[in-house]
Amino acid sequence: MNKQIMKAGSFFSNRLHPKQILLALDDIDATSPSYTLNRPEALRRVFTVLACVSVCLLMIHYLKYSSVFLAMLKALSEFIDQPANYFYLALRQTGFVELISYAWWTAWHIVGYVLIPSLVIKRYIKLPVADFGWRWNATTAHWRGYALLLSPILVFIFIASSSRDFVAHYPFYRLAGRSWFDLLAWEILYLTQFICLEFFFRGFFLQALRPAVGANAVWIMCVPYLMIHFPKLWPEAGGAILFGLFLGILALRSVSIWGGFFVHAGVAVGMDLASLLKQGRMPEVFWPF
Repeated sequence: MNKQIMKAGSFFSNRLHPKQILLALDDIDATSPSYTLNRPEALRRVFTVLACVSVCLLMIHYLKYSSVFLAMLKALSEFIDQPANYFYLALRQTGFVELISYAWWTAWHIVGYVLIPSLVIKRYIKLPVADFGWRWNATTAHWRGYALLLSPILVFIFIASSSRDFVAHYPFYRLAGRSWFDLLAWEILYLTQFICLEFFFRGFFLQALRPAVGANAVWIMCVPYLMIHFPKLWPEAGGAILFGLFLGILALRSVSIWGGFFVHAGVAVGMDLASLLKQGRMPEVFWPF
């Protein structure tokens, strides 16, 4: 048993050694399409991508919240000459007003992380959107890298699930344990957001910058990726630095967002289920009413 543990530890340390990371980045730099744009083209590409990223992150940050959703419902109610809480009360009667507010949250991630970058790709970069990570490509060839990234995080989730902060924080949707419908609907919204996030950071952001700045695109991507994790618990925010780095390298090697999505899905669903199990709140019925 001790030999197996030592062997596993040696495997992890070798794979995650800074020298191996730098060698992987060197390999990305040495292969196409890294640095395939000339200087003026590279300048315009960097400007276009970072301007799009800035606008999208700003828009999502201020429009995704339920407070904005409720303000919109109030404005619509007043627009049709009804009491300010007219639409809110109608939604509350369904019993799913919080879940609907998370649908609003997901919708803005679709707009900011997928639709707007896709328009930029079509209009300014002039390449097929599918080339920016939507295909499976070499994901299977790099499954060990994704498994290596996911495995220790699942162990951490198991350990962290005994923490009060962890149990109080997850799932984000407070009624996820009310019924299987609530849990499944929430996870669909949550995982859709992760598909959008992976396309934005590891599809559009990385693949669009690589011809201009090579493997440096990974480091550039890691900064805003870390910053969107600031509202979360500090271990998750801190882990986003290495998480973004490794997922960025794997995304450039596989030219796909799907490995990163499945890692995110495993982490997200794992945290929600671990929290619900710890609280004894796993659903017992399919429909809540």
